[in-house]
Amino acid sequence: MTRQAGSGQRLFIGGSWVEPDGGHYEVIDPATEDVVGLAPEASRDQVHAAAGAAREAFRTWSRTTPEERAAVLHRAAEEIRRNLLPYAELAQAETGATTGTARGMQVGVGAARFQRYARVEPVEEPLPPQINEAGPFGGAAVLGALAVRRPVGVVTCITSYNNPWANPAGKIAPALAMGNTVVVKPAPQDPLSVYRMAEALEAAGVPPGVVNVVSGARAEVGEAAVDSADVDMVSFTGSTAVGRRIAEVCGRGMKRQLMELGGKGAAIVFEDADLESAVRGIGTTFSFYSGQICTAPTRVLAQRPVYDRLVNQLAAFIGHLKVGDPRAPGTVVGPLISSAHRDRVESYIELGRKEGARVVAGGERPPFERGFYVAPTLLTDCTPDMRVVREEIFGPVVVVVPFDDEEEAVALADDTDYGLIDYVWSGDVSRAFRVASRLRTGGVGINTVGRNMEAPFGGFKQSGVGRDVGSYALHAYAELQSLVWPG
Repeated sequence: MTRQAGSGQRLFIGGSWVEPDGGHYEVIDPATEDVVGLAPEASRDQVHAAAGAAREAFRTWSRTTPEERAAVLHRAAEEIRRNLLPYAELAQAETGATTGTARGMQVGVGAARFQRYARVEPVEEPLPPQINEAGPFGGAAVLGALAVRRPVGVVTCITSYNNPWANPAGKIAPALAMGNTVVVKPAPQDPLSVYRMAEALEAAGVPPGVVNVVSGARAEVGEAAVDSADVDMVSFTGSTAVGRRIAEVCGRGMKRQLMELGGKGAAIVFEDADLESAVRGIGTTFSFYSGQICTAPTRVLAQRPVYDRLVNQLAAFIGHLKVGDPRAPGTVVGPLISSAHRDRVESYIELGRKEGARVVAGGERPPFERGFYVAPTLLTDCTPDMRVVREEIFGPVVVVVPFDDEEEAVALADDTDYGLIDYVWSGDVSRAFRVASRLRTGGVGINTVGRNMEAPFGGFKQSGVGRDVGSYALHAYAELQSLVWPG
């Protein structure tokens, strides 16, 4: 059976390309509003069949050696790199990403993540021997112990729309490396790229049922991928609201969870900061996925002596950003993912005006005939109680709030339901580290928005549960088993 028919993409279940029970729906290019392709709409039965196939495949895949699994991941990385340009063209059409982002940050990072987890790491940790003086048979005994990572089982991977390559690869690759099997439910806005990833894994020799991909625009597809009795763990990237609902279902079934949820990252800029560096970092909110990124420094806290200068420099920075066709050379800011999301972001900008914020830059829809564009927008004169300051907008919108001293900066930064990544800019590095140690957030960028991809990634509070990336992802997709014996 072919992967695609004239009527559209097929599902990938148990190593076969299957016609969807629910027909197909259109995937729309957010830059042109043209139809990119037809995505399959799975039924609940088909999703449960995918989970059943993953359960059956787990019996043998979990018993393969780490070296065998690594070889498959390595071949998948090579296959993705061989097809980088056509894969990037599709990702760009589905997401509206700029050419550089689609090639480098989407497909390129996706390949790199498969290659990263093709590296075999130890799964056993010897523990110090212990004298047990109260054993069941009396007398003292020396007991040795070993902590061993074992696969969890079947993992449902529910992925985000902002990066249909890096995000799924960051779940699938470490899960497979640990011996798990997966059911992947891609975001409904851009699922076609994930099916290309499945093709690459199929070409790399992944056994039938180890990787399954089921998609759909209806909520029941995701619900079935979570509530299936064959699923042992759910790895989800998306909104906090959806994450809560998934967590409730997982709780009833005692399923493992890995949740990377919303963010409202604070960027604390002290008076001694390198403002040029701070502006470049904060400016990534506009240029990176058009602000559709949970790690963006969207909530700027500026010390009063530099408040006006920082606002002026941010406004000037926005003025130099080219907004438009993501395929055109020089474009920095592309469209948002959909018309519905554009409307949502625009409603927040209008809300900010009503709340008393001042629109210093942007605030208007760019004059394009087609596409879901929002101009990079800077809101100042903001107060901590405003909804635009407290809620995740997920678009190219930055709010600025003043502060007086270090104590107030920390209090304002932590005055949020979220705690994913914050940022601190200061010429006094010791102060920057001191402030970072007081922030209730999963990560802190000090004078940078860059990320070390071996550092643990995840959030405090409503920003998630668990940590992944690097070796931490191998722990996330594993259960610990203790082996104890007479020493």
